[in-house]
Amino acid sequence: LSVALVKADADPGAFYLFNPGAHKLSLLLSRSPWIDPARMAIMQPIEFAARDGLKLHGYVSYPPGRENAKQLPLVVMVHGGPFGIRDRWEYQPDVQALATHGYAVLHVNFRGSAGFGRAFVERGYKQWGAAMQDDVTDATHWAIQQGLADPGRICIYGASYGGYAALMGAAREPALYRCAIGLSGVYDLDKLYHWGDIHRSDYGMNYLNRVLARDPASLAAHSPASLAAQITIPVLLAHGTLDARVPIKYAKEMRRALEHA
Repeated sequence: LSVALVKADADPGAFYLFNPGAHKLSLLLSRSPWIDPARMAIMQPIEFAARDGLKLHGYVSYPPGRENAKQLPLVVMVHGGPFGIRDRWEYQPDVQALATHGYAVLHVNFRGSAGFGRAFVERGYKQWGAAMQDDVTDATHWAIQQGLADPGRICIYGASYGGYAALMGAAREPALYRCAIGLSGVYDLDKLYHWGDIHRSDYGMNYLNRVLARDPASLAAHSPASLAAQITIPVLLAHGTLDARVPIKYAKEMRRALEHA
């Protein structure tokens, strides 16, 4: 006997007991029995070329029943990590919360994301706020060009690195987004060498030196906290008080910078 988990983009999944001898599959329990998959949004895969020709992949989740709709309000959701992590075809509660309330949700596996080979990951090294951010911007423009997004109703949102990208998007593309939401974001790249737990080990320091350009001017130029004066749209910051990886000091610093600006 074995236990199998069956899930999908619109279904949080259920556990089944599989009896190979009897060729029988029996339902054990559902992960979220209150969710009706028929009323959830589906994730449609997308593919497009970034401005430098790099092929990028992602997903669009439409409001249920409006898969062919145009000019929808859009939330660009940026994944965390950023390296070795990717957006997948799977059930995501925050995506469903947005899509079932009328928003389209866009994901892009920007350079640095997992699942596309080592060279693709390494193309994201030292590209925080630069080419990786351009990929997110290009994905947003793709959604506008396809007609699925209303260019006047686009928000950018993410957690961890995604929170960083949301605020960088607000700073670099003030006319593209109407609002930005950062959850547990890193808003000052230099502080990665001083705050949190990454810098406390040789492994962590080697990682930071590999993926970031350790030049104070470059780090500041790609840090939302240093670019607060360029942010002219509403911003929502959310953070956990006991976050050891990304301390809440990042959010407090970002808030002070925005208030000062």
